[in-house]
Amino acid sequence: MYALYVALTLLVAPFFIVSDAWKELRHRAWRGRLRGRLGSIEPPPHPRCIWIHAVSVGEVQAAAAVVNALRSRDASVSIAVTTVTPTGAETARCLFGDRVRHGYLPYDTPGAVRRFLDRLQPAVAVMLETEIWPTLYFALHKRGIPIVLASARLSERSVRRYARFGALGSRLLSSGVTVCAQTAVDAQRFVAVGATPGNVRVTGNVKFDLQIPAATVAAGRRHRVEWGGDARPVWIAGSTREGEEVAVLDAHVDVRRRHPRALLVIVPRHPPRFDQVRELLRERAVRYCARSEQRWPQADDEVLLVDTLGELQMLYAACDVAFVGGSLVPVGGHNLLEPASLGLAVLAGPHLQNTLEVATLLRAAQALRIVSDARELASAVSELLGDPLARGTMGQRALEVVAASRGAVERVVAAIAAQA
Repeated sequence: MYALYVALTLLVAPFFIVSDAWKELRHRAWRGRLRGRLGSIEPPPHPRCIWIHAVSVGEVQAAAAVVNALRSRDASVSIAVTTVTPTGAETARCLFGDRVRHGYLPYDTPGAVRRFLDRLQPAVAVMLETEIWPTLYFALHKRGIPIVLASARLSERSVRRYARFGALGSRLLSSGVTVCAQTAVDAQRFVAVGATPGNVRVTGNVKFDLQIPAATVAAGRRHRVEWGGDARPVWIAGSTREGEEVAVLDAHVDVRRRHPRALLVIVPRHPPRFDQVRELLRERAVRYCARSEQRWPQADDEVLLVDTLGELQMLYAACDVAFVGGSLVPVGGHNLLEPASLGLAVLAGPHLQNTLEVATLLRAAQALRIVSDARELASAVSELLGDPLARGTMGQRALEVVAASRGAVERVVAAIAAQA
């Protein structure tokens, strides 16, 4: 089975390489990614580093709490963080600067993995949430490098998928892998697909330990004053995906009927879509300003298009109501904890399978409202912008959910330290 997997990855790898090369030519944010995916990474200043892999923005932000906790234990520890997406890479650079070596996860081919591990030589590999790559895992096993799955989760669908691999799944997870599961259900599922029961523990979700820097919050509050302060209602659509901007703009038309001065902040998830959203705004003759123009919205601007990276948390702090994207379309939803940890009233669509635990807790506390289309989104936003008490109550409930769920980072760091 593994030989077949390797053959298939080698067969399809050229298509991914060509695709990534094309993206590098067209989009500045992708530059350097192909080289990293082929296994190139600058070695850390000290050997035997702790390697943390975080796929994209949400995982990188969760990794920040882990990095800070590891450095609190040992200020001299060498840490490397890898991502897959350019947005994740930019977030890592903004959060860590020169304190942490950054690179990209290699393609799961023997050559790329070998080059990557030869250069990095980690003492332990930490995979946030669930990133299982057979060639990489077998290479780590062969070199005696322990693996920690941190804040790990596994859906029923994934259990069925891994079951089809038979003994391969057990080989990947049974040797040298510590599973720090988000919930007891996740722990049971990992055991079901081959993880050693004694190496599986429930530690919680590290994303609840997200700490948004005070300076970031202060910057958001300051910009809000520049936009008109409390006299101008502001709502944000964060991490939007294709198809959602149309619904959000439709909703904003209705919102402005009840709140004529209302400002919408749109933050597309991926840089390649910035131009698409800009063109949509032009087609609709929407008065807007773009963040890349280095100016903030004026009184007659209806929309702020955020076509830059690394400012979402700051912008959440400047708003009254937050809609979290990837949820009106069947993507699975993005990070609900960023606006929740800032005490915002949070809205999302019905597709939340990627953040189900967080969504369930927030909904149970009446700190999250689900909307299914533009009409429901407009109604919810208009109602909350017009009712500061209801908005504040939702935000307070969200803060209480986040506070009650903290502590996973300390448990995960203890598991990493035991392996490093």
